[in-house]
Amino acid sequence: MVKSKIIRIICIILGFICLGIGVVGIILPIIPTTPFLLLTSFFFVKGSKRFNTWFLNSKIYKKYLENFSKNRVMTIYGELILLSLVSLMIVMTMFIVNNLTVSIILSILILLKYFYFIFRVKTVTREKYLLLRKNIDLSKQKSNKNKIVIEEQQ
Repeated sequence: MVKSKIIRIICIILGFICLGIGVVGIILPIIPTTPFLLLTSFFFVKGSKRFNTWFLNSKIYKKYLENFSKNRVMTIYGELILLSLVSLMIVMTMFIVNNLTVSIILSILILLKYFYFIFRVKTVTREKYLLLRKNIDLSKQKSNKNKIVIEEQQ
């Protein structure tokens, strides 16, 4: 019981650290935003329903992750920036650690990352990306109107 509470607290702290780095990445183009926001979501899911709900309703999530999360799409620019920066970070880690086993594991990680983005994430134009984001907003508005109608009928 105590161990799971400590793990939840650590996840919440890591979630806020990743959120902070992700927000800095919005301002500074040398830091990738999306991976840190994905980690934020992961840690909040593990740590707290309340923080996860808060993050899912934040403007940051809606602008940078919601379209990816719901439609598995990215623009070519977003993919290139994400893949190149994350690959650069992993390669830098390989040089810093300078261990053959770690280098092999990280190389496999790089390959898996590219495999995932090539075969699992659809690349769309910026216009299509914005259209999909608009459709998500419209479906939410429609869902909210349906909830109001149902509540009024009861």
